[in-house]
Amino acid sequence: MSSPHHITDEGRAGPVAITLDTANGRVEVAGPGIPTALLLRTDGNLSDNGPSDSSRTDGVTPVGTRSARRLALTVGDTTALLVPARGHLSRRSYRVDATVAGITYRLVPHTLAESRLLRDGAGLGVFQADGDAQVVAVWSEGTVPDPVDISVGYALAAAFGTGAQHFLAAVVDMGAEALPW
Repeated sequence: MSSPHHITDEGRAGPVAITLDTANGRVEVAGPGIPTALLLRTDGNLSDNGPSDSSRTDGVTPVGTRSARRLALTVGDTTALLVPARGHLSRRSYRVDATVAGITYRLVPHTLAESRLLRDGAGLGVFQADGDAQVVAVWSEGTVPDPVDISVGYALAAAFGTGAQHFLAAVVDMGAEALPW
């Protein structure tokens, strides 16, 4: 089975190839003008009862889990600290933080389909991804992303998807599902 693969043009950084392998929990973002970002689902422990089965996935997240202890991210030769929030009712609960060489990136949903990418709290742009390796980035006006910004943004969007339902809409949906009719 082949992994979804998509190539997009990032202007001065050139072509960016995004490969998403949901079965094996692997996202790779590479291109001649950017450091390669590799995000992997690992065999980290799911509980205190011992090693987990790495094939066990959540069925929703493209990379298969939101558990930080089951994920690893490298950007170029740098190991990043990856901290995805649990993802429950609020949009903010679907945020993902990655710290690379002392810089903290945050991908946080702001509409049903889009997420914002922040670098140390400052907005860089908006991403859209549906879990099929096709990632669209729209950089904020006046922003010139550096190569690491590009690698991290695309990797996080491909691995976790973008967007989330608003809290009130989620509550209404849950209430409607509980109705007996």
